[in-house]
Amino acid sequence: MAKVIDGKAIAQTLRNDIKTQIEEMRKSVPNFNPKLSIVQVGERDDSSVYVKMKKKAAHEAGMDFELFHLPTTITQYELLSKVQQLNNDPKVHGILVQLPLPDHLDDRIVTEAIDPKKDVDGFHAINIGHLSKRASEPAFIPCTPKGVIELIKSTGVSMSGKKAVVVGRSDIVGTPVFSLLTKNNCTVTLCHSKTSNLPEIVKTADILVVAIGSPEFVKGEWVKDGALVIDVGTNSVKDDTKKAGVRWVGDVEYSAASQHASHITPVPGGVGPMTVAMLMQNTYLSAVRFMNEGRQRSISPLPLQLLEPVPSDIEIALAQKPKPIKYIAEELGLLPSELELYGEYKAKVSLDILERLAHRKNGRYVVVTGITPTPLGEGKSTTTVGLVQALGAHLDKIAFGCVRQPSQGPTFGIKGGAAGGGYSQVIPMDEFNLHLTGDIHAVTAANNLLAAAIDARMFHEKTQSDKALFSRLCPTKKGKKVFAPVMLGRLQRLGIDKTNPMDLTPEEVSRFSRLDIDPETITWQRVMDTNDRFLRRIEVGRNDTEAGHERMTGFDIAVASEVMAVLALSTDLKDMRERLGKMVVASSRSGDPVTADDIGIGGALTVLMKDAIKPNVMQTLEGTPMFVHAGPFANIAHGNSSIIADRIALKLAGIEYGESEDKMGYVVTEAGFGADIGMEKFFDIKCRTSGLVPDCAVLVATVKALKMHGGGPEVTPGKPLPEVYNTENLELLEVGCDNLRKHIENAKKFGVPVIVAINRFTTDSDAEMALIRKLSLEAGADDAVACENWAKGGLGAIKLGEAVIKASSKPVDFKYLYDVNADIESKIETIAKEMYGADGIELSDLAKEKIATYTRQGFGNLPICMAKTHLSLSHDPKLKNRPTGFKIPIRDIRASVGAGFLYPLCGAMQTMPGLPTRPCFYDVDIDFETGNVVGLF
Repeated sequence: MAKVIDGKAIAQTLRNDIKTQIEEMRKSVPNFNPKLSIVQVGERDDSSVYVKMKKKAAHEAGMDFELFHLPTTITQYELLSKVQQLNNDPKVHGILVQLPLPDHLDDRIVTEAIDPKKDVDGFHAINIGHLSKRASEPAFIPCTPKGVIELIKSTGVSMSGKKAVVVGRSDIVGTPVFSLLTKNNCTVTLCHSKTSNLPEIVKTADILVVAIGSPEFVKGEWVKDGALVIDVGTNSVKDDTKKAGVRWVGDVEYSAASQHASHITPVPGGVGPMTVAMLMQNTYLSAVRFMNEGRQRSISPLPLQLLEPVPSDIEIALAQKPKPIKYIAEELGLLPSELELYGEYKAKVSLDILERLAHRKNGRYVVVTGITPTPLGEGKSTTTVGLVQALGAHLDKIAFGCVRQPSQGPTFGIKGGAAGGGYSQVIPMDEFNLHLTGDIHAVTAANNLLAAAIDARMFHEKTQSDKALFSRLCPTKKGKKVFAPVMLGRLQRLGIDKTNPMDLTPEEVSRFSRLDIDPETITWQRVMDTNDRFLRRIEVGRNDTEAGHERMTGFDIAVASEVMAVLALSTDLKDMRERLGKMVVASSRSGDPVTADDIGIGGALTVLMKDAIKPNVMQTLEGTPMFVHAGPFANIAHGNSSIIADRIALKLAGIEYGESEDKMGYVVTEAGFGADIGMEKFFDIKCRTSGLVPDCAVLVATVKALKMHGGGPEVTPGKPLPEVYNTENLELLEVGCDNLRKHIENAKKFGVPVIVAINRFTTDSDAEMALIRKLSLEAGADDAVACENWAKGGLGAIKLGEAVIKASSKPVDFKYLYDVNADIESKIETIAKEMYGADGIELSDLAKEKIATYTRQGFGNLPICMAKTHLSLSHDPKLKNRPTGFKIPIRDIRASVGAGFLYPLCGAMQTMPGLPTRPCFYDVDIDFETGNVVGLF
């Protein structure tokens, strides 16, 4: 008599094991949460029974379960859309579409639409294909065939070398079981209802699996004595003795077969319970796989062919073949649904990453700043890129760079592109420097829409009565007037607690409708991403249709727009919407601030910016990832790339629960200009908004700049460097290191470790490197190392990378420079004294008036964003090194309320650069043989 294989008991044991495994996993990974999603179409009773069984099993195992019960009338497109939605959901680990589907839906197409990595039923062609290949392993084994093998194993009977017969060739059971038995070293015969001499073949089986779907099809006398019999069939036959009128039988004549078999499965209670248990096991394994894949981030560097002498930047960039950006995304653990491709080598990334990886501990956070530069710049961007290459391509760390998007103003003006230089560049260099993905164009469109709205609103208020104006602002639709949602916020700010336009009194109608903008107070200008000095001051309204409404205004460069600063400081889309709406563009004649939302345009601005808020991902010459996002002007704004890009990079570079700190990655972000401007704004504005705490600051210096500060001759763009900059001069260098010393002191005031990166040129001597290092350490730097990444790529910044790794592991006592709730004047004075070394500040009458106005309007607690020259620690670009005995003159103070700061103007600051005599555009062209852009550098 055969031993009964109790599938129900075995399945329960397996389900208990899965529950235990999940509980144990959550002890080390608290956010581990396997989730099964089932899609059921229609109202079939049998399908509903199966779904309930799976739901119960999932809950018993401690899994999340979600059922999408869709109507029978659903179209195939709608069903496929639902499947795709689940494919894209990172919280879902298993997807099952309950079969069979209604006749108008194609089972095969729907099944094939499921992501093979979530196909816990194991029916996808890719999984079935891998199952049939001897050298391959599928992501999932179909549940019933997997259960069959588990039942065989439970008996202790070895499969190796046995003769096995499978009766039934369905894709769901028979064919996969054939493949699994073959993988277990059985000699397998696959039979079906058309097979000749079937009884004789069955009689040869040491292991018999029957799944033909016909009640008691295999007779007892067909079974070989001692055979192991697995009966997959479940068939109902009429039986008047049963309460339900039917009884359930298998595909094997059970009572007779039991007389010959050594082991046999009953029906019910055999294979059936195993199918559900295997579904739970597949879902659990899927969750483990997704968790492990999320931890397995590895960058495959691109090799560099270093040439001497170093070719031009564009030649180097064009000689390197970038990796397709989707490969980089895969290396970083980004999901396909989190990537929006813009061509082959750049893409936007979804903010959904932040939610998916919210549990991760952030990676290390490094800011790159510099000393007071020469007009040529000291290679801060090049050092940023080189450091990322050193960490990611040579020191086996996950490393991201986060930099601003270049403006076309300097690109075609005097400076040229900003992709780094030499063998430390962002590529493709031409795409980086030009349109990228259109973010600056979006900023331009939003800014200018608001500018147009301001003039239009003033025009209409002057030409219409209160009644007419209100009627047009709140038109009658379908017989009644309604407020647009944005208008409700204005009503609240006015203290009008009404939502029905018909309820407003005439006085409330007037207050609501009339912004009464004082033209003299308008701070909002139009922008364009081109250097054009002749637009600095213009008159608008000169057409006959606007006669009598003329006013003076001007253009700023696009990156000087507050919209760009808002983009850089927003933490998510909702925050950006609020900030855009809060932007103050003028004051009313009664002295109240007028915002973008008062004009009713905040929502429209957000719509224009909804794609721009997603960071752009590119790569360095060595294939390490770079986020390029936002480009706020570094004088009147804070001059840092976006908070969102930093946050996403920090999560991607971070570690999971239980992972070693050694696996921690690095995010290197760059602050505009020197430590007196960009770094201070990074700490006091950007970090204050983001809540992120930096681990280390890198201070870039050059022998050239330090010699200039020591009294060397003027450095002028377009002119050859004087000889003193190409020969050793330790005396001049030592004097100039006072500037470096001050910047080190500035960084240390914030409580972070400081590494000096000496951007070494071929004319710099070892003695000069040693002197800078000695003086840096004496000034309090944690280390000072020479970098040759311009000529050697990441290889030339390995020592810098090692120094950053060491410094970043030190404890940080981070602190802000000032209390944001202090009064405006004292905050400005603190920055001037502490960062610049000034004796104090001198406020103009206008600045004093603005302080009083902003304090009265409730903006006194905003951080300060000093707008001053980057060419000196003082306000005067002629005062080099570490000047003393000066005061900072504050001629005006302006408010970027949406961005969240006040910006005092120190001296004359231009927000629209002009073109030089010989702009860079002379060299820019197309090589028509290759189609490449030439001349950007």
